[in-house]
Amino acid sequence: MSVGLIALLDDIAALAKVAAASLDDIAGQAAKAGAKAAGVVIDDAAVTPRYVTGFSAARELPIIGKIALGSLKNKLLILLPAALILSLVAQQAITPLLMIGGLYLCYEGVEKVYALVLPHAAHAHESALETTSLDAKSVEDEKVAGAIKTDFILSAEIMAITLAAVPSGSMFTQALILAVVGLGITVLVYGGVALIVKADDLGLMLARVRTASAMGAFLRAIGKGLVTGMPYFLKVLGIVGTAAMIWVGGGIIVHGLEAYGVSSPAHLIHDAGEATAHAIPVLASVLRWIVEAAGAGIVGIVAGLIAIPVAGYAVSPLWRYLKSLLPRRRKEALADGKK
Repeated sequence: MSVGLIALLDDIAALAKVAAASLDDIAGQAAKAGAKAAGVVIDDAAVTPRYVTGFSAARELPIIGKIALGSLKNKLLILLPAALILSLVAQQAITPLLMIGGLYLCYEGVEKVYALVLPHAAHAHESALETTSLDAKSVEDEKVAGAIKTDFILSAEIMAITLAAVPSGSMFTQALILAVVGLGITVLVYGGVALIVKADDLGLMLARVRTASAMGAFLRAIGKGLVTGMPYFLKVLGIVGTAAMIWVGGGIIVHGLEAYGVSSPAHLIHDAGEATAHAIPVLASVLRWIVEAAGAGIVGIVAGLIAIPVAGYAVSPLWRYLKSLLPRRRKEALADGKK
């Protein structure tokens, strides 16, 4: 073998080692960045199942598949390039955009509570927003669209946290880490959601096991427990999901206000959490999180209560007016084309 070929193979081996080290580094950074976003990931997993409940068992997995595909598009095709571009040319725009998204989450969450407390008024509000659907397919499409919109806000928060946790480096490395985190989180969240919503079907299958052994009896007991318990679990998860939308949205608004110098809400929430943790040291971390989440939730409720009439009396009429202009412009364009 010639010396030149040996040297070439050595260079290739060296490049392969560098590439492997880079991949290990990217994987490590992605894992650390994903861990930083773990709180939002848990909220995302809690929010999603409520969009699937109420449909037939045959439609559950297809609906989850549609939402997961929309989530991937959100993260990889929209948010990833947008995050990189904004971090380069308009970093100051990231905070207000996140705050608008947080306000939308507060609006969605408080609207669910509003529908529970005052169902007739909530129905009138939804009718004014033109969101009421009659046929099953449009209801499904509406649910999927709503889930993807909510996922967009949560995914934006995840990508922002991830980007902030990634050390300064090449844009390619940052993009790769964002892509790895986005893909991994989507698989984790929607894989978990699929397991949750199909757990009752698994329970039904286990409850029908006819083996007379002790293992058969154990499997039947597990199956009956799943069948009996999953409806209650999904209801609890739906409540947690709605609460998560409110406290995550409120938290985004609080941090955004702090970035603009309005730090009193953030300090008040932090001090309340610290005081509770010091009062009961045994459960310090848990109590601190509960108090801080509750504080963010109060901010989220206030923001949502403000957003509901704004959406009903300002945003919706403006949107209807803009939509009414579109057919007129199309007719004018067709008339001009005929001339």
